[in-house]
Amino acid sequence: GAPNVSTAPAVREQHGHDESMHPCAPPDVVVWPQAVGQVQELAALCHRCRVPMVPFGTGTGLEGGVNAVQGGVCFDLSRMDAIAELSLEDFSVTVEPGVTRKALNKHLRGTGLWFPVGSVGVRGVVGLRVTALVVLGI
Repeated sequence: GAPNVSTAPAVREQHGHDESMHPCAPPDVVVWPQAVGQVQELAALCHRCRVPMVPFGTGTGLEGGVNAVQGGVCFDLSRMDAIAELSLEDFSVTVEPGVTRKALNKHLRGTGLWFPVGSVGVRGVVGLRVTALVVLGI
């Protein structure tokens, strides 16, 4: 619905660039799915209609990966910010793509674990392309 979809030029422009040197290339529409099922349905629809899909986390990338050079649908995953499971035994955590490093460390507070990668508190954990998400704190 309307609060989860936008074609407003300012919103499209915000989602058409990251912190890279590449010029802005906005998508045709921005959507904010809030569950895995919604992402799956939207992706299936885009695939059937041969419409490009562009994932967007926090827009802090340095590679131009969010630039919608062929238009399409931008999937802003920032509202999918749940921390689903934490295993202290094997130092792993399962997060949704909108979880930030700052939010993860707040969740880990008091466990003896922390996630030290990066220096920007708002950067998305998934956007850091990390495989081992939790390391032993000192």
